[in-house]
Amino acid sequence: MCVATANIFTTALQPILLFDPRIHDTFESWADLMCEHYAANALEIPNSLTDWQAWARGLLAIDVFTNSAVPNPDLFENWYDWVNASIGALNAGGNA
Repeated sequence: MCVATANIFTTALQPILLFDPRIHDTFESWADLMCEHYAANALEIPNSLTDWQAWARGLLAIDVFTNSAVPNPDLFENWYDWVNASIGALNAGGNA
């Protein structure tokens, strides 16, 4: 059984935007879940050769993120730290 958790809980006012990376040991695992969640946006399905920063820039092009305070992935050395910083920004009300 697969159980997804998120730092941003689903409510009528605030839907899940990014899933908690702690339950994923690889970028591919986390990004696969994000691809499923945002299937209507046709994100690239990642593999071991995927540049996570390029993929993340594609994620940020989705309308729910375009005016958010989610940090630029190019400022981070790894996907995990970027996702955690992004969740922190969104939890702090980082939408413009």
